[in-house]
Amino acid sequence: MKGATAITQVYGDGQKFIAVAVEYDTAIDTSTLTKTSFTVEGRTVTKVYANTGAALADQGKDGPYVIVELSLDDDGALLWGGVGSGEGAPGSAQPSASASSSPSPSDSSSPYVIPGPQVGSTGGPATIKAAKGTVVQAGTVTTTGGTRYAADDTKTATGRTVNLIVDDFQQFTYKNPKTGRSLPYNLYVPKGYDRTKSYPLVLFMHDASLITTTVRATLVQGLGAVCWAAPEEQAERPAFVLAPQYPEVVVGDDYKPTSLFDTTADLVRELTGKYSIDTDRLYSTGQSMGAMMTLGLNIKYPDLFAASWVVAGQWPSAQAAPLAKKNLWVTVSQGDTKAYPGENAIMAVVEKAGTKVSRAVWDGQSTAAEFAADVKAMAAKGTTVNYATFKKGSTLAGGLANAHGVEHNSTWPIAYTVEGIREWIFRQRK
Repeated sequence: MKGATAITQVYGDGQKFIAVAVEYDTAIDTSTLTKTSFTVEGRTVTKVYANTGAALADQGKDGPYVIVELSLDDDGALLWGGVGSGEGAPGSAQPSASASSSPSPSDSSSPYVIPGPQVGSTGGPATIKAAKGTVVQAGTVTTTGGTRYAADDTKTATGRTVNLIVDDFQQFTYKNPKTGRSLPYNLYVPKGYDRTKSYPLVLFMHDASLITTTVRATLVQGLGAVCWAAPEEQAERPAFVLAPQYPEVVVGDDYKPTSLFDTTADLVRELTGKYSIDTDRLYSTGQSMGAMMTLGLNIKYPDLFAASWVVAGQWPSAQAAPLAKKNLWVTVSQGDTKAYPGENAIMAVVEKAGTKVSRAVWDGQSTAAEFAADVKAMAAKGTTVNYATFKKGSTLAGGLANAHGVEHNSTWPIAYTVEGIREWIFRQRK
């Protein structure tokens, strides 16, 4: 055994430590491996197989790496927000990420500083854990040449980490020449990027629980950014993915954005000049504060985005008239006591302007196939505005009653798993 690598992947409730890749000095016969061949301290082994690289596979392949997959339900799996019960996961109440500048989440007048893991200096210590594991070869391992490596109780700690999809993003800082403000951001550039071709760009904006200077935080909190950059997604819809990391609450309860609101729009324009990006295929999405920014940007800059996906956010309906001319898909939980009535008010304005809105109520516990059918049924109506609400309680484990906005931040871990909405977004053009 030469060493071990931790492998992580991001899910709806955050980044998890999901496997250990054990490297040997020669190819290993995958057919000789079983779940009992290895143990990982404090974790449950679910699958063991060989591979040619430190990567997951549906089926094993003879190679110098042994992949030890781990249970996602282990207390030590979740790297984002805590252990065990899932601090920061859907259904768990956490303190505000910016209590010094925003109302308490238990204050009924505060819609958008929502319970969530605290990250960075504004909200407390960072809660993004490093993926670390200790692996032991508990059984015999046989090479493709027939050599048998006997079980060994030596403990080998992981020495490096592979963060699936997250590692494919690059980190930069944009300094706005108009305001002098700096905005750190993550950017995914399509693999095999060809300047002679034109690519769409997706802008994802995070929620107010994630205010921090840790630039990659928005990538590991949930799926909002990384779902667009997944290999299977890029194979179907190659695109740039832009995920700013905001060091402050950009839009609060007063709906008066800071200068980073306009800086975000300027950053999008900056990138369209730097890369071969199709300005007719710019898309925006966001959750909570990011959803508010999505709505606000579409109102202030109606010609910027071809389509937008609004997840659990609202904006004053008195300003919402320009949204009637936009391509929008809105998802919100009916148990969200702020975003749901807010979106209802916006839809009323859109319909009053003469735009037809397709509406549907979805079950947040639906399977991928059921969600695919739900999206297909809505998209078949051919409307420019689609309003899908999750029935109350269905985004929470066990359908528990809503408490202090928890049903708000349990929306996006489910919403961003719905592949069909991403497909609809990419079909839209200016």
